[in-house]
Amino acid sequence: MLQDYTIEKPQTKTSKWMAIIEFILVLLAIQGVLFLFYQPAETSEMPQFRILANSNTVDDQQVKQKIQQQIEPIIASAVNESSTPEQMQNRMEAASAEITQLATLQANGLPVTFEHKAALIPAKRIGFAIQKQDVYESYILKIGNGKGDNWWCALFPNVCYPEETATVETEEEPVTFFVWEWIKSLFA
Repeated sequence: MLQDYTIEKPQTKTSKWMAIIEFILVLLAIQGVLFLFYQPAETSEMPQFRILANSNTVDDQQVKQKIQQQIEPIIASAVNESSTPEQMQNRMEAASAEITQLATLQANGLPVTFEHKAALIPAKRIGFAIQKQDVYESYILKIGNGKGDNWWCALFPNVCYPEETATVETEEEPVTFFVWEWIKSLFA
């Protein structure tokens, strides 16, 4: 005779723990594989270019885009005609007046400054590689107050990356692994 109900085997605590341990091992294996294929991006000696909009309003961001389109050919020719950082710096110094003039014409009466200085660039992904956060030689075009979201622009190709607000002298947070913290919380 068949029974009217199914007999279920009660789940034991060991099977739950085994599932947790298997999950952790899979995460560690994935992290190990990613670490094997990780290659930091090689940083070039050529400077970075940055354009700071006056604010986050649509109009100010459009002004920034217009200025970027106007100065991109000038910067591209300076980069293409330079084989060393010194040549690049000389060409950019020669072109800085023209860049400032073009930007001022598009800036709708806002003041424009163009500076060459060392600036902190946050980590960014370039293809499959990662460029580490560091202080790089930079050319910074500031429109008005420069309070808009900051974008580091490679300009070649025309790709921008959002910047995190940071200063050169910041305290580093301790590195923690969420899996390890989770395991410690289970036994605490």
